[in-house]
Amino acid sequence: MKSVVALRRLKPVTYGVMHLIVAMGVAFAITGEWAAALAIGLIEPIVQTFFYGVHEKVWDVYTTPAAEASSSAA
Repeated sequence: MKSVVALRRLKPVTYGVMHLIVAMGVAFAITGEWAAALAIGLIEPIVQTFFYGVHEKVWDVYTTPAAEASSSAA
């Protein structure tokens, strides 16, 4: 059981590394410069993580039981 929990904790880390590599690869393919690719690759996941949090909060506003109750009453 402990190994499953440990793997679940590792999943966001591996996703973050994969995201960084993909972002850098795409940036390098577009710019052809490793310095720009590294900068974009490091900045993009940070910005993406922030906006994911915003997205989750907005999504929660429209999927809470109160929002569902008001939409079904209308």
